[in-house]
Amino acid sequence: MTAGKRAASKRVASKPVASKAGGKRTVASKPAAGKRVAASASRASRSRPRGKRTVASKAVAPKRPAASARLAAVRVTLELGVDDAVLAHAPWRARLRREVARMLTAAARTERRQTLEASLRLTDDPTIRELNRDFRHKDKPTDVLAFAQREGPWAGVGAELLGDIVISVPTARRQAKRKSPEGVYLEVRFLAAHGLCHLLGYDHRDDEEERVMNARMTALLAQASGSGRVHAA
Repeated sequence: MTAGKRAASKRVASKPVASKAGGKRTVASKPAAGKRVAASASRASRSRPRGKRTVASKAVAPKRPAASARLAAVRVTLELGVDDAVLAHAPWRARLRREVARMLTAAARTERRQTLEASLRLTDDPTIRELNRDFRHKDKPTDVLAFAQREGPWAGVGAELLGDIVISVPTARRQAKRKSPEGVYLEVRFLAAHGLCHLLGYDHRDDEEERVMNARMTALLAQASGSGRVHAA
């Protein structure tokens, strides 16, 4: 879906996507226009179809290099922004930054990229509802939105730039299987992996596409929760 406006982005526009606020970086309020917006990771989209669906003959996953291809060094950049309305304690944020960065590193090794960059913004329901309305014409909150840099008029400008992921923490809290802080954290991390897969070119328009996307997401999450060297995923 093509957005109507181009928001501030230090990647391809004159205004920065992040700004300094009290020593902390905050992701710009709206993602770049021209990017297709992918959403959402609702429970129904994760495991089974909603009603009768037409399944394509074969889903084609984004092209992935051979597993034997490895890079000696990978540098990833993750910009994490947390809106003031969102309650996210420092240790929680630090863990999320570390584990999503591990997923980025795993993706970079699979995609044979020496560098990858993405932004992740944690926000509330009113904000993500506004984005969902403006870019997807759906006037309701959703759990996650993904704005892929690889699509739209800015495609090809900075191949290392994946795009932006926006997650509603209140929606994640409602969807979490466990309502404890750990349960909510795991839901947010799941949504981050879901959004990252969209940035990498995956979708879930039918059952087969969903199966392929979920397989990649599972591999990325395995690297997120691991320790030591990050492997391609």
